[in-house]
Amino acid sequence: MLHHVEIYVSDLERSIAFWTPFMAQLGYEADRWPGGMNYVRGDGAYLCFLPAPAEHVAAGYHRKRVGLNHLAFRGESREHVDRIREWARAAGHALLYDERYPFASGPGYYAVFCEDPDRIKVEVVAPAED
Repeated sequence: MLHHVEIYVSDLERSIAFWTPFMAQLGYEADRWPGGMNYVRGDGAYLCFLPAPAEHVAAGYHRKRVGLNHLAFRGESREHVDRIREWARAAGHALLYDERYPFASGPGYYAVFCEDPDRIKVEVVAPAED
């Protein structure tokens, strides 16, 4: 199991504005500290967001380059995934593959995909229905 993941971002405050409400919907608690922001789960696992060193910000991020492709989270239900999609839409965040929602990845795979402010792809998938 993962203990934590650290992600550099171009603008910490802009990222916090996206990640704080997103992670709250998934049951993570925000833990701000002087150098960044952690989102902690009940079992202690956490995501950490840090400002990228200024000399590296210009290079930017793209999920199709070597490195992280996307982060996928488990939703509680299809309705939970729908609520997250509506939050993302209302907040003006980019929805990916929305024309094929909710089965963009194939039949029976109920998920929403969006991007954070640095264009990191984020997925929330509902449990499989029996």
